[in-house]
Amino acid sequence: MGLDVGKKTIGVAVSDPLLLTAEPLKTIWRKKFSDDLEELKKIILKYDITKIVVGLPKNMDNSISSSAQRVISFVDLLKKNLNIDIFYQDERLTTSLSEQVLMKMNVRRENRKKYIDKIAASFILDTFLQENYNG
Repeated sequence: MGLDVGKKTIGVAVSDPLLLTAEPLKTIWRKKFSDDLEELKKIILKYDITKIVVGLPKNMDNSISSSAQRVISFVDLLKKNLNIDIFYQDERLTTSLSEQVLMKMNVRRENRKKYIDKIAASFILDTFLQENYNG
């Protein structure tokens, strides 16, 4: 499972059983951590998830951004509450790639937020799969 963790949303993507493809699944509108955790647990059970890949939004110079610090804090909480391997994946440019995909699909600007985070999560997961399983 791939996650694109933001302040307001969590984009979620899942892979096929052979770890070949990443598919956008859903966007979770964040409320509080316990609600986010319960939603993620449901997905983990439904899709038999064995690993989570979380996008780490580094600065272009590879330094840790304030957004990355928030993601690290979120992952620390996940690790305390889930018994599952969690990995980080550099997510620089995934949001802009997602925006380009939506523009090519002629999705109106006001509707893009519904899709952009789960598409970014699929890019994060796809990059991880390519680097670790299909490279």
